[in-house]
Amino acid sequence: MSDPYDGLIGHGRVVELLLREAATPGQAYLFTGAESVGKATIATRFAMALLCPENGLHEEDCRSCRLFGSGNHPDLNIVEPEGATSLGVDQARAVVTRAAMRPVESSRSVFVFPEAGSMTEQAANSLLKTLEEPTASVTFLLAAESEDDFPATVASRCRTIHLGRVPQEELVAGLQARGLSAEEAVGVSVVAGGRPGLALALMDRPEVADFRELWLSIPGQVTPHPGDGQRLATVVLEKMAPLVDNAVDDDLPKEKQQRARRRIEQSLLVNGLEILASWYADSASLQMGGPVRNSDVSLGAFTDVRPTKAVASAETVLDAVVDIQGNLRRELVLANLFAGLGSED
Repeated sequence: MSDPYDGLIGHGRVVELLLREAATPGQAYLFTGAESVGKATIATRFAMALLCPENGLHEEDCRSCRLFGSGNHPDLNIVEPEGATSLGVDQARAVVTRAAMRPVESSRSVFVFPEAGSMTEQAANSLLKTLEEPTASVTFLLAAESEDDFPATVASRCRTIHLGRVPQEELVAGLQARGLSAEEAVGVSVVAGGRPGLALALMDRPEVADFRELWLSIPGQVTPHPGDGQRLATVVLEKMAPLVDNAVDDDLPKEKQQRARRRIEQSLLVNGLEILASWYADSASLQMGGPVRNSDVSLGAFTDVRPTKAVASAETVLDAVVDIQGNLRRELVLANLFAGLGSED
């Protein structure tokens, strides 16, 4: 039997929920979770199930599933930003108009917003009336990092489905199923930090092996001098650039490439900062008689930082994660962070 969710890595509980939802779907769903965790992918697979008269569960693909697979299903509407950054009010109004029309092939029309978090407030408000007075034959599937990316009136009209990060063992198994060795799969999974989309984008990149070592080496390089912080920030971004560049599909239109590049860079930076925070957490834990997570790091290095300083440093690094996710200037965030980590306070 075919399965619209076949081949996904992780998110088994979400898939079980969607299998039940497909029988009596709601009018709007909001898929939330970390960047590259698989929100848009699962939303698109759910769209396939909703359009299929048998919810995608059959021995051989039906006409609806074949149309979906070819990208030509007339009742599937993928709504992405037309510009480099945001989804605007004109696009939202076009969606409202299209949603008022009858389905062509299936019993419903499905609108998928893979980057719904980029929707402007005016665009979100344009959709509000349609969400408040939904047509039974229309379903909206929105993917964003958080409910906070929308006006509360819009988010409250959706069934929210949160996707957590995938456990490392599931990520490793999924990568091995795609041909990676156990060692390679573990290396990629550490860099991906529970994000299947990022893992799949990086699985063929040899530079992945150096990514974790780069971030774990930072505590030994930081100084209180701003110039050193700036230099180290530049080094980190330069060494990360090949991973970002090679993870972006060259066949995508230029504006989609730009958006994909920003998403991948953000995901890598966030995970790199989490690796760095884990070093400081290990430093504090070891000196207080606890276990360490990064067991391959020399234990002597962990004692170079006082426990209280290590705890404060871990918190400072995680604060920088928030700044990166808030789209502040990344080089400046890193430079200030590294200078702060090197201070003697």
